[in-house]
Amino acid sequence: MDTNGRLVAGSHNRNEFVVINADEIGKVTSVKELSSQRCQICGDEIEFTVNGDPFVACNECAFPVCRACYEYERREGNQACPQCKTRYKRIKGSPRVDGDEDEDEFDDLEHEFDNDYFPDPAVASSRFNISRTASGFTIPVEMDPSVVNSDIPLLTYGEEDHTIAADKHALIIPPGGKRVYGVPFNDSSMNLPPRPMDPKKDLAVYGYGTVAWKERMEEWKRKQQEKLQVVKHQGLNVDADGFDDPDLPKTDEGRQPLSRKIPIPSSKINPYRMIILLRLAVLGLFFHYRILHPVHDAYGLWLTSIICEIWFAVSWIFDQFPKWFPIERETYLDRLSLRYEKEEKPSELGAIDIFVSTVDPMKEPPLITANTVLSILAVDYPVDKVACYVSDDGAAMLTFEALSETSEFARKWVPFCKKYSIEPRAPEWYFAQKVDYLKNKVEPRFVKERRAMKRDYDEFKVRINALVSVAQKVPEDGWTMQDGTPWPGNNVRDHPGMIQVFLGQNGIQDIEGNELPRLIYVSREKRPGHEHHKKAGAMNALIRVSAVITNAPYLLNVDCDHYINNSKALRESMCFMMDPQSGKKICYVQFPQRFDGIDRHDRYSNRNVVFFDINMKGLDGIQGPIYVGTGCVFRRQALYGYDAPKKVKPPGKTCNCWPKWCCCCFGSRKKNKKGKSKESKKKTKSKESSPQIHALENIEEGVAGNGNEKSSLMPQVKLEKKFGQSPVFVASTLLDQGGIPQEATSASLLKEAIHVISCGYEDKTDWGKEIGWIYGSVTEDILTGFKMHCHGWRSVYCMPKRPAFKGSAPINLSDRLHQVLRWALGSVEIFLSRHCPIWYGYGCGLKRLERFSYINSVVYPLTSLPLIVYCTLPAVCLLTGKFIVPEISNYASLVFMALFISIAVTSILEMQWGGVGIDDWWRNEQFWVIGGVSAHFFALIQGLLKVLAGVNTNFTVTSKAADDGEFSELYLFKWTSLLIPPLTLMILNIIGVAVGVSDAINNGYESWGPLFGKLFFAIWVILHLYPFLKGFMGKQDRIPTILIVWSILLASIFSLLWVRVNPFLSRGDGVVLEMCGLNCE
Repeated sequence: MDTNGRLVAGSHNRNEFVVINADEIGKVTSVKELSSQRCQICGDEIEFTVNGDPFVACNECAFPVCRACYEYERREGNQACPQCKTRYKRIKGSPRVDGDEDEDEFDDLEHEFDNDYFPDPAVASSRFNISRTASGFTIPVEMDPSVVNSDIPLLTYGEEDHTIAADKHALIIPPGGKRVYGVPFNDSSMNLPPRPMDPKKDLAVYGYGTVAWKERMEEWKRKQQEKLQVVKHQGLNVDADGFDDPDLPKTDEGRQPLSRKIPIPSSKINPYRMIILLRLAVLGLFFHYRILHPVHDAYGLWLTSIICEIWFAVSWIFDQFPKWFPIERETYLDRLSLRYEKEEKPSELGAIDIFVSTVDPMKEPPLITANTVLSILAVDYPVDKVACYVSDDGAAMLTFEALSETSEFARKWVPFCKKYSIEPRAPEWYFAQKVDYLKNKVEPRFVKERRAMKRDYDEFKVRINALVSVAQKVPEDGWTMQDGTPWPGNNVRDHPGMIQVFLGQNGIQDIEGNELPRLIYVSREKRPGHEHHKKAGAMNALIRVSAVITNAPYLLNVDCDHYINNSKALRESMCFMMDPQSGKKICYVQFPQRFDGIDRHDRYSNRNVVFFDINMKGLDGIQGPIYVGTGCVFRRQALYGYDAPKKVKPPGKTCNCWPKWCCCCFGSRKKNKKGKSKESKKKTKSKESSPQIHALENIEEGVAGNGNEKSSLMPQVKLEKKFGQSPVFVASTLLDQGGIPQEATSASLLKEAIHVISCGYEDKTDWGKEIGWIYGSVTEDILTGFKMHCHGWRSVYCMPKRPAFKGSAPINLSDRLHQVLRWALGSVEIFLSRHCPIWYGYGCGLKRLERFSYINSVVYPLTSLPLIVYCTLPAVCLLTGKFIVPEISNYASLVFMALFISIAVTSILEMQWGGVGIDDWWRNEQFWVIGGVSAHFFALIQGLLKVLAGVNTNFTVTSKAADDGEFSELYLFKWTSLLIPPLTLMILNIIGVAVGVSDAINNGYESWGPLFGKLFFAIWVILHLYPFLKGFMGKQDRIPTILIVWSILLASIFSLLWVRVNPFLSRGDGVVLEMCGLNCE
């Protein structure tokens, strides 16, 4: 799309379109109105009648409204003029609606649907190159199948289809076109008609079986063998056309599966499953004992503990059983290249649009975003197949200027990366690697160029940091661009949509003369009074604008702080997406999240290794992993709300050997009939759902219908109601393999791009409900993946040896808790919505164990209540001298020991097949308690307030790592209310331990036995909260935190012991006892 390197800003609703010269000192290049007479609702041009007069919807005030919006308001809206509020009268040619019969107007019933209003030809030809088909569906002229070369007798999207007989040829046209029926055609290449063959005669009579026939067969076999050898040995220089032969033997590498499943060895998984079943049995015995042996003197404590333990057991079941079928996967990149990247031919790999989202450059440093963009531009993938879209949802000029500097530096960085195949391709992390290149045998040229590139990057960092320092203080009149034009995004909450194409147009190349991937800056329009839906709304805007500009069939979304660590990550995902056997049912490929800049001990479990290396592997064996918000490659059609393609099963075998009254066969026939009726009902019910084939069937029905205008307009109405009123975008949704019209003009695409990012585009559509990122939760990722799985799609978990993506995580305690708070709040919102997996999506393509996983992902914040209570019980027991368990018998001791052993063995086996270390597992357990008693609890309260009381809670963007020093923020203390619950629990349990020990010292040795159970319980809580206490106390220069904690605890205990023993008080000088004189008998 050619914008001549200028920023394009505009508002479709306000009829504004501005092109600004951002790279030259000058003035606004052009400010023009799209049309003198435009609809004030949708912005389209007003149609003209036969007499040349503009269409008038309201005879009272003549408010400019096009015919499409007029009919839509009468059919779906309030049926009144937006300006004067007068009810619209039915105009000749418009279908009837409720209330028309009350009007005293002459009805011409014979010509009711004759429409004499049609667009002026000159206007219609200039409007985005759009034409209207017989079905009422609007498509670009470049995609109109009616303009077909009549010299080609048989077409399938421009290619001959030999599977159709010559006398039954037809035109197979793109979606949305007119139906063309077959007509006879005489093929000039056929000189003689085919001879009829008599089956009674010998085949040799017709030439088969003769010497010539045998020679031809031998020649064919020889060619096939040569082709097979060529495929196996790529070094031979032969004609590449031979690779396209459909009769090529199936044993060649290019036609093998592009990936395979690697199940967990039975020696690891079978004992794991046995222990899970054994743990279930032990849990049953445990609850049997606990319920039947209440503690009468502490009945309240006992009942509370029983309720908490039952909830813990249920949550464990929801978490455990989705891990029943864990698998791993392996990809074959060489087979992918062999199949889709043939010599001397353009690459056939699928195009990918990559989305990078950012909001506030002060909290998400521009240098981090720049590194992410540079790693994307340098990815190992065909440059014409990659387009990077950066969504600036804060409309910050700092982000825009930083991206401009990034595009200039990319002209040097990208060829350097591809020339020497360096990893990673984010310069900040590449140059941070501690590698001595002089020690290894590296060619001097590389060392020289690397040093020069390091100097260029340091200068680039200086320019970016200078922009950041300037942006610290905003001018009173707002920011001004280089040409003196005010920055359109000075008002963050009220600004037009902005698009800037930095790379991939105007012949911009790198310093070596090679093409570069596209780099496009997008900031959607924002106006007061409109709901923008935060990140989910920004991602949906990127889906639409990318469909208009590039329309790649696959999408990748990454956060601004997640750079591509493995340059072959896109190829890894294509091994699944483009696999001819299983790729068509895959909606997305999820990569694990890996992080840089985390302290060695991972104090707050930022890596989340247990979830990514154990839970996600288990889900991959069911229906696929859940979507985690970043590092995920999508199929565009799946985001459009279409159902997954279904396999056509062969008809089942029936038994006709017995009479109908036979019970054996009668029952099966009856079941088959019931199954068929249910299946037909399901098909009828899902006919209106999302598969693309249904939409195409509806369009064809409209074309071949009985001429009723309403039926012919139904497909267009449904598509516009679903996708919005952009003809170019709606047409792009029907293209499975993506792509845009070759003859589409930049002006038309640019206007449509501004249109689809307008703030009111999603009104009265399915965006955020059934299409794109789903609204209704701050964790839109879980909800979006859940909806796709409900449509029958499956996802894939890809874990290459070199991590595909790496990002930064909040290593500070307060920031980490706020991040967990946002995740938990989103889960609570989903739990209280109609999309809750407990009651949503039954009877669709969601599998049961997959539903278990989604239920666990939305109910885990509820565990905060029993967890807080359970962590308080040890202190209460120590302070009151009571306990939740009666005197333990031998049987109870065996049950408790079996339960603890089963928990430990389950964890050990999980770590074994998941490849997780004991340190990562223990940190995960600790932060599960810390987050559960703090962030999850507050998220539950905020979620209930939001749903029940309507109190909205805004979350702040998590701070990214700073450059002030290694792990500098780890010891930075930031006070927040989230610290109150864990701090309270820690203090209560420490006091409880001190009081319990002092009480045992005072009461003698008999009280030490019951004390051990209470002490074990309290110390368990203290150990889990220890990382919180360490972060709360901050950095200790000389004395470790653990020494301070144990010093305080032991000092309290020894002080109480000293008071009890009191060695300076002699035994003989005790208290003098005197007779009171009272007779106590």
